[in-house]
Amino acid sequence: MNYKLFTLLLPLALLAISCTDEPDDKPQTHDTLVRSTGVYVLNEGLFTGNNASLTRFTFSDSAVAGDIFLQQNGRGLGDTGSDLAIYGSKLYAVINVSSQVEVMDARTCMSLKQIPLFDGTTARQPRKIAFYGSNAFVCNFDGTVAVIDTLSLTVTKYIPVGPNPDGITVAGGKIWVSNSGGLNFPDYNNTLSVIDPVTLSEEKQVTIGINPYVLKADNYGDLYVIARGNYGDVKSRLQVVDAATGAMKHTFEGFEAINFAVAGDTAFVYNFDWGTMSSSIMMLNLKTETMVSEHFITDGTVIQTVYGIAVDEATGLIYIADALNFTGTGKVYAFTPDGKLNYSFDAGLNPAYFAFLKEKVLAAQP
Repeated sequence: MNYKLFTLLLPLALLAISCTDEPDDKPQTHDTLVRSTGVYVLNEGLFTGNNASLTRFTFSDSAVAGDIFLQQNGRGLGDTGSDLAIYGSKLYAVINVSSQVEVMDARTCMSLKQIPLFDGTTARQPRKIAFYGSNAFVCNFDGTVAVIDTLSLTVTKYIPVGPNPDGITVAGGKIWVSNSGGLNFPDYNNTLSVIDPVTLSEEKQVTIGINPYVLKADNYGDLYVIARGNYGDVKSRLQVVDAATGAMKHTFEGFEAINFAVAGDTAFVYNFDWGTMSSSIMMLNLKTETMVSEHFITDGTVIQTVYGIAVDEATGLIYIADALNFTGTGKVYAFTPDGKLNYSFDAGLNPAYFAFLKEKVLAAQP
């Protein structure tokens, strides 16, 4: 299927990121829609290889910029990319081993500021980023969450949380942080920290499965969390938490969840079976909390090493990053909601994280 035709036929989303310093929370009029114009891919690189990079794919001409940050700034991103997001007019790349957040103009990829995250000379090792109001929240492996003012791009506070936080998101008006305890093997942690975005302090911790990682909210007041277990007798599981109370509601058994993306009422979950050494991408119904399909890809496309997954809500396309053999350039595939390949493009070394560039357009008049 031709990608340009596909994007014209699909309904456009009504909510997306604007080009101001913060998202535009004003309701869209019937004359205004939002469409995606491109996708950024943060390539993790090799650990301690100092070769994280940024790939940009532009939808209008299918052009690929293989290392757009280097092209625009004359230097690399640093060592080991660990998250990517657009908020307002800015693109944020979290660089773990270099212990910094690189903030860029989302349109041009020109650097606006490097924000170092250190405790004296000790790297805090930032992992993931989330946004609420005028603040960015970055969880750091040293047991803190950095609060960054998105206007001044300065760190205003470090909030103590649990050990080795490895995921962060917004749900129920709170900031949720997964405390993995990943450096305390075999004594992993099993809590989520709940942060009040107004007082900028930890309210409480709630219990979850051991070694919690990625977490995302649905539209029904729940939080979905992957608890990675101990890589032995305790398996990696996708769990459901009530975002209002912190109570555990459900654990999906029968498959080992590695990562997932959420779009509307559907979660696309990457699973790996260590017994058969095979992987698959499943679909879950978040409203009913049931399995829809064990195999999302329906056209026979083979993904060698799934390394990242995301959904562009403006087009409905599901993006899957393939790290291939981990030592060369990777690949990105875009699938339609019925699991058929729409297009693909080459990315950098170990592509893992996505951010979608959007613009407002006037809707066609009847």
